[in-house]
Amino acid sequence: MLRLLSRVFASIPIEGNRKAAAAYRSICPAASVCSGFAVNPIMEPKLYRAPPEVRGMTSLDKEAFTQTITVPALRVPTGVLNKVVKSLRKATIQRPGVPRVVQDKEESSDFRLVLLDPHRVSSPSSFSEAEAEALRSFSVAEELQYYELRLTYHNLKSEEVLEAVLPQGQDVTSGFSRVGHIAHMNLRDHQLPYKNLIGQVIMDKNPGVTCVVNKTNMIDSTYRNFKMEMLAGEENMVAKVKENGATYEFDFSHVYWNPRLSTEHQRVVQLVKRGDTVFDVFAGVGPFAVPAARSGANCLANDLNPESHRWLQHNCKLNKVEKKVRTFNLDGRAFIRGPVRQELPALLEGKASVHVVMNLPALALDFLDAFRGLLHQQPCCDENLPTVHCYGFSKDDNPEADVAERASHSLGFPLKDRCSVHFVRNVAPNKDMMCVSFTLPKEVLFSGDHEHTEPSAEPAPKRQKCDEATDSTQS
Repeated sequence: MLRLLSRVFASIPIEGNRKAAAAYRSICPAASVCSGFAVNPIMEPKLYRAPPEVRGMTSLDKEAFTQTITVPALRVPTGVLNKVVKSLRKATIQRPGVPRVVQDKEESSDFRLVLLDPHRVSSPSSFSEAEAEALRSFSVAEELQYYELRLTYHNLKSEEVLEAVLPQGQDVTSGFSRVGHIAHMNLRDHQLPYKNLIGQVIMDKNPGVTCVVNKTNMIDSTYRNFKMEMLAGEENMVAKVKENGATYEFDFSHVYWNPRLSTEHQRVVQLVKRGDTVFDVFAGVGPFAVPAARSGANCLANDLNPESHRWLQHNCKLNKVEKKVRTFNLDGRAFIRGPVRQELPALLEGKASVHVVMNLPALALDFLDAFRGLLHQQPCCDENLPTVHCYGFSKDDNPEADVAERASHSLGFPLKDRCSVHFVRNVAPNKDMMCVSFTLPKEVLFSGDHEHTEPSAEPAPKRQKCDEATDSTQS
């Protein structure tokens, strides 16, 4: 009779579970709850189902998320407790701040209850053969107990909280970029009414995050750094991060930094050998120049943004490579037509390799024309021409061919079969970041063709463009 009633009430829709449980207990006193324990369960299909009143909440009320649920448990002798927990590690409850082992209902010092995941275990037959064998070897009865577990906001994952709050059927995201103590989000329009709540949840659920910001759909008109709004936490935008063995500090609100590019930074730096020279045309705060200098290269690093230039100098000192890096605060073309032009002749006569890094994907391909006719006197040999690594975005169906063709057009020289194109990352639907690498052709470097070289300024209309609010800036 009890088994039949349990099946009937367990089949009632989830919304009626609380009423069903009360009715079940009134009919079956043996199933009543006592000191956190229930003899027979009515368990939710989901471990946690938020109260409906939290839907649409815009100001976080943590107490509103509190709920009591029923979970299965095993009564285990304390002498074999650790071995049993290890054997059942895939079956035990896994939840932030929730213990897997609790006091036995009889408060016996000889036994403890091991809490199980109701998704994984609903009856003794749910245990795998290996788990059942382990229980038999430790003389643990496979009879399930039932424990009433109180879950609070602190036991929930960020996606569970946001899924409960945001309108049903709409995209729920808890993703962000971590930059030191700063969580950097890119919220969609339907999430904006809940932005402060989202910020608070992200900060609560991610230790070490003390500031949450949202990128707006605007780029600062001069230096390409995205404007941001505070969502939660302290307004301290000076971040400290580690990447590929180097340490960087910078004001995230005034410079560009993308943690998703660490692998690309490392890939290019590994191409540089001790004694080589690196010209970093759009250096930012130094993610190419600093590690290259640390590997023994000589670097000339440039950035138009005075804040980026200041933090670039700071990071060179911080990593003790200030003697290996000369810094400049110039427009990209002015840097190529100035310091690069002055240094190249002597470098071409040497044996060490020369690398030119141009990581400004929204514009860098357009700057390649600055190399046309850069030098006048051709050296006696052309074995040591610079290797260029130039980045660009592409929405083309064939992004490799697209960036190679655009680079060829800017150089005024075909690069087909003379370059390699590397996929860096997808930054938006149908939009890829690519890197085209090639040896700078002598026909370009010594061409004497200045007709297509534009004035020494990064064009304002392009500076202000925010293409789909994605990574259209330097790294």
